[in-house]
Amino acid sequence: MWGGRPRAFSRVWGLWLTGVLGRRPLSYNAASIAGNNSSQCWNCGSPGGPTTGNTFFCPQCRALQPPDLTRDHFSLMDCNRSFRVDTAKLQRRYQQLQRLVHPDFFSQRSQAEKDFSEKHSTLVNDAYKTLLSPLSRGLYLLKLHGVEIPEGTDYEMDRQFLMEIMDINEKLSEAQSEVAMKEIESIVRAKQKELTDSVNRAFEQDDLEKAKEILTKMRYFSNVEEKIKLKKIPL
Repeated sequence: MWGGRPRAFSRVWGLWLTGVLGRRPLSYNAASIAGNNSSQCWNCGSPGGPTTGNTFFCPQCRALQPPDLTRDHFSLMDCNRSFRVDTAKLQRRYQQLQRLVHPDFFSQRSQAEKDFSEKHSTLVNDAYKTLLSPLSRGLYLLKLHGVEIPEGTDYEMDRQFLMEIMDINEKLSEAQSEVAMKEIESIVRAKQKELTDSVNRAFEQDDLEKAKEILTKMRYFSNVEEKIKLKKIPL
């Protein structure tokens, strides 16, 4: 009565193997996943794919998804694409995202998710730092419009402005007291505030050429600010 069992079992085993071997494997190398534009979850295959909007995890298996590398900083940080940014809101968004994707929270997860968390965290850090500073924010906004200012260019700065920068640099090199340093700092801070207001108006008016000119001036004053910081460091 048991004679047919081995033959039946063989048929069932063969069908099971065919089904298993025919399935798509759910274990991937993180680098290949990140470069894949599939709309499916890399882990369970359900609809999801690379993160879009505020969804960083697969809704079915809760696996962290690879970052969307086409997403710009403004979108990632939930900001309007404009020069005017609410820095308090930006900081809250930064903290929210780091609570979601920081590598410390993925130490017990798969290697793919560990790698994704590193990539997500790096992107969030870069976006936050870029948008927090008026200078880097403005340069990034120009870049999104296809306009870049090469490093080291004077961008046809007028002679009066260059003389003003030279004068401030000379005063800085000669400054020997805390009072003198604070005076220079105050001058530079006021200049940066004035230029920040001007570049904001230029962006609001879609005057990219004017914005480019003003941001170049801001970069000069930013270099002076770095020199001030270095001079404050005791030898």
